[in-house]
Amino acid sequence: MSLDHVTSPLTGMRLNYPVVFPLNQLSFVGDDDSQFFTTIHGRRFNALSTRYMLPADGEEIRVRHPPPSPLDDHSLTPSQRSELQHRMHQFLFGGKNYVGPMKDVLTPREGQERCRILDLGTGGGFWAIDLADEFPEVEVIGVDLAPIQPRYQPWSSRFELCDLDQWYLPYPSEHFDVVHARCMHTGIENYTRFLHEIARMLRPGGLMILIEPDSEPIADGKTATELTRSGQPSGMRGWFALWEAYRQCLRDKGIDVNVPRELAQLVSGTGAFDKIVSQEGNIPIGFWARDPVALSIGQLAWMNYDSLLPALKPLFLSAGMRDWEARKLIEEAHQDLYYPLVHPSTRLHIVHAVKKA
Repeated sequence: MSLDHVTSPLTGMRLNYPVVFPLNQLSFVGDDDSQFFTTIHGRRFNALSTRYMLPADGEEIRVRHPPPSPLDDHSLTPSQRSELQHRMHQFLFGGKNYVGPMKDVLTPREGQERCRILDLGTGGGFWAIDLADEFPEVEVIGVDLAPIQPRYQPWSSRFELCDLDQWYLPYPSEHFDVVHARCMHTGIENYTRFLHEIARMLRPGGLMILIEPDSEPIADGKTATELTRSGQPSGMRGWFALWEAYRQCLRDKGIDVNVPRELAQLVSGTGAFDKIVSQEGNIPIGFWARDPVALSIGQLAWMNYDSLLPALKPLFLSAGMRDWEARKLIEEAHQDLYYPLVHPSTRLHIVHAVKKA
């Protein structure tokens, strides 16, 4: 399976795309998109949300050996990180872009002109574009906090900017056939309310797909909690310390770090969905897996984390950590990533469900 991103020939193009603000005001992103970004601790962030704290800047690097110094800023662009995650999910799903009865749900009902997909937290837009290619008759809308998506895309797709961390989302009720949201919980304070809004926007019989990574680190198949209870050392002290600091930063911002593992219960608790299917994806990090597919997933995960670690520094600094402390934390985590003494991994929590008729 090739890792190259291939799309069908584009039959149309857009140089601008709409921005949906909380008050349903409409404007357009043109060549100058600087108003949608702000600078925090030397890195560029989206200007719509202060809760989601991953950079949205344009620095690019190539992975180098030996490991780069934490003095170097060697992050990939958000769009590149988004593509790494997208490719990793494709490997995990056996080459597909989704789970659940997507094709059945996207069969137009009697009197319906076309079906609609809403991709929440679209990132670089790779999932939305792939779905627009696979289902060219379907309207696909990708929504994110920052305009990092391509300005050229299939004619049936478009991208919008909106802060999704709000009580009411500015989209019509029962309007979409599919709502897809992945890697969203770290920017949402009230995830239960977020699920109720997804249910409102979905038509009866519509499909919801949720994918959330667990931020609790795992070594040799044991979580940080399990290792602490047993009194065993993790073998990756720096790696585990960084993720505990990250989880505390999220808690301080009002984020529930347990959302991923409680995803199925939260969906069930809305009372709005049937046919709830919960799955876990075990993601190796690095080059230790022997199965070829798992090895490919592990390589992509390793590249993603290699880029992600330095991107966390502004979050740590904003939380009150001193600069030398943040640099040391990232340096020691990077050391564990490059020279692991155990087998690191993580988990993806995946839920798909159908809205009750």
